[in-house]
Amino acid sequence: MCLQQRRELRQVQENTPIRRPYRAAPTPTKEGPRSNRDIRGVREVQLIDDTGANRGVVSFFDALKLAEDAGLDLVEIAPNSVPPVCKILDYGRFRFLEQKKASEARKKQRTIEIKEIKLRPGIDKHDYDVKMKAMHGFFEEGDKVKVTLRFRGREMAHQDLGVKVLERVKVDTAEIAKVESDWQLEGRQMVMVLAPR
Repeated sequence: MCLQQRRELRQVQENTPIRRPYRAAPTPTKEGPRSNRDIRGVREVQLIDDTGANRGVVSFFDALKLAEDAGLDLVEIAPNSVPPVCKILDYGRFRFLEQKKASEARKKQRTIEIKEIKLRPGIDKHDYDVKMKAMHGFFEEGDKVKVTLRFRGREMAHQDLGVKVLERVKVDTAEIAKVESDWQLEGRQMVMVLAPR
């Protein structure tokens, strides 16, 4: 090969695109139980028919035929049991009812939050009453309350005043709240956590 031919060959090789092997797109995974022909790798199933009667162990294809004859779906209810439990039912209605149950469970679920009330050692009576009113509201909603009493400057020398304020809070909220963690000194502040009864 002469020099000219080598140059042409190298130029052709540099300009040709590299082809990557074709990869099939991953099959999307379905949420919820498998149904009808999606149930794979099973020869026999424990069958519950559309009336709720237990038919016992039946071959998968017989169960699928029964479901198709009834105009319904074969749905895998308990995939981990041996043989898996399948039920003949309307799959669309089944999914609707499952979503409805999950929605109801989310509505009833409530996260407990920790609200914070900040106090001072020399708090005035009216300010204290306002803070107590807010604290009562938090307890009625079912939230915990973190009471933070902050010291400034020379107030650190009179920590007994801060302890008196926190003890007063304990006594005033004793009917509706219990002390989850008693007061602790953290740097320049005292912290106490109260939880509703």
